[in-house]
Amino acid sequence: MELWPWLTAALLLLLLLVQLSRSARFYAKITLYCALCVSASMVAAVVCLLRHHGRTVENMRIIKWFVLKFKYVFGLRFEIKGLQKLEVDHPCVIISNHQSILDMMGLMEALPKRCVQIAKRELIFLGPVGLIMYLGGIFFINRQHSRTAVTVMADVGEHMVRDNLKVWIYPEGTRNDNGDLLPFKKGAFYLAIQTQVPIIPVIYSSFSSFYNPKTKLFTSGTIKVEVLDAIPTRGLTVADVPKLMDTCHRAMRTTFLRVSKTPQENGATAGPGSQPAQ
Repeated sequence: MELWPWLTAALLLLLLLVQLSRSARFYAKITLYCALCVSASMVAAVVCLLRHHGRTVENMRIIKWFVLKFKYVFGLRFEIKGLQKLEVDHPCVIISNHQSILDMMGLMEALPKRCVQIAKRELIFLGPVGLIMYLGGIFFINRQHSRTAVTVMADVGEHMVRDNLKVWIYPEGTRNDNGDLLPFKKGAFYLAIQTQVPIIPVIYSSFSSFYNPKTKLFTSGTIKVEVLDAIPTRGLTVADVPKLMDTCHRAMRTTFLRVSKTPQENGATAGPGSQPAQ
């Protein structure tokens, strides 16, 4: 029995579903995104090993080259304001809001030289994706064990100063698509005060006008990105952590709400929590 007619029919049915069903389009794009992450990680890992022979922050430039191509597949544009504020020649802590699995594309758009991230330990077990994160010099933290997490953060601080690194952290601690910022966790601010380096906030506008898992929306769109002025920590102590957190949260929240109200490319108003009809 010939299989080709059945395979052709199945492919045509799949294409029809993708055209007609919003949910089918959403899951097809998510599947494509995951496939791109895995395949790009495999190729990038080979390039990193051939070029630098192991784990180093210099591999982030290779990873960035691959990820920057993803936006063309999904029809996304990034408009960045203040990018030059990240191009400093000294260590700093960079903090940004965290909305979805698509954040990696936004991170790579703004990622400066000699910058690594802090990620939850579970991600290192994601096959090729975990491997490329390890090769890129990312620091993995076990959030379930606070004593271990404190040790890792102390180690990160030593590496920052010794190797002149910038460290990118999501202070909300988890993905958040509720149209506002969650309260910040203290780790990034302890790290900045411990090393006496400035904090540079980076804000991404709401994705809700083009990406919403609850309504199965995933279309093209524009993301506004704004880099704020550095916030100094020199002379601050652990006692100043709450005030520093509040200062950063207020500045980032004000900017997030402002840039998220900017009309987006697909014609919708990207206000927090907006769910435009399609």
